[in-house]
Amino acid sequence: MAKPLILVSNDDGITAPGIRTLVRVAMKVGEVVVVAPDSPQSGMGHAITIGNTLRLDKSIALEDLGVEAYECSGTPADCVKLAKHHVLRDRQPDLVVSGINHGSNSSISVLYSGTMSAAIEAAIEGLPAIGFSLCDYGHGADFSHTEEFVEKIIREAIAHGIPENTALNVNFPKKGEEPIKGIKICRQARAKWQEEFDERLDPHNRKYYWMTGSFVNFDKGEDTDEWALLNNYISVVPCQFDMTAHHSISMLNEDWDI
Repeated sequence: MAKPLILVSNDDGITAPGIRTLVRVAMKVGEVVVVAPDSPQSGMGHAITIGNTLRLDKSIALEDLGVEAYECSGTPADCVKLAKHHVLRDRQPDLVVSGINHGSNSSISVLYSGTMSAAIEAAIEGLPAIGFSLCDYGHGADFSHTEEFVEKIIREAIAHGIPENTALNVNFPKKGEEPIKGIKICRQARAKWQEEFDERLDPHNRKYYWMTGSFVNFDKGEDTDEWALLNNYISVVPCQFDMTAHHSISMLNEDWDI
């Protein structure tokens, strides 16, 4: 029986430690092909390359793992598009996985996430997909506590499938003294980033800005991804790319004079 084909991508770049962990785990389950950015693409959201050329080259970054790997000059969404239509044009992946990201992609961060854009792009293409993220922004982050759960979630996805037009957003708590309590299927917490801009002057006396800010959670529910992570659970949020606010259609039809 043929092994399932698993496409791996990310947004931190093909040399990031997180993708190495994801590749090693995915190789326990199936045949792995990697198409990932050649440089960090964090915060790119669902950007695609239109006005510039794209380059796709065989990569040696993961050759010690014995996996077929390519590095792409574009965004995570570009990587999935090129993987489906060029690298794997005669084959259909059984699953697309993205990550493991260095840093949380819970709540509103899913909109900015390059990690999740790769998974969402796969879902748009009709492929089951999962984005994995670790709530640790350090380049030397410890991913060891995620591995058994990543494997379990991948095996469940292949065995039972993922709902159509859906990608799973999986976030792991940072490794601590206490073991992870388990996995929670959650909704996205209602929260936002409260930005500030630090204004400075360059040597030519011209203004420039650094964006800073803090995460503000307005949601007190105990069924959210933020609650799960705060309480040492893995959060799994099913995400869709249909952004229609269905509850607003009737109000606009009834109250607007159009």
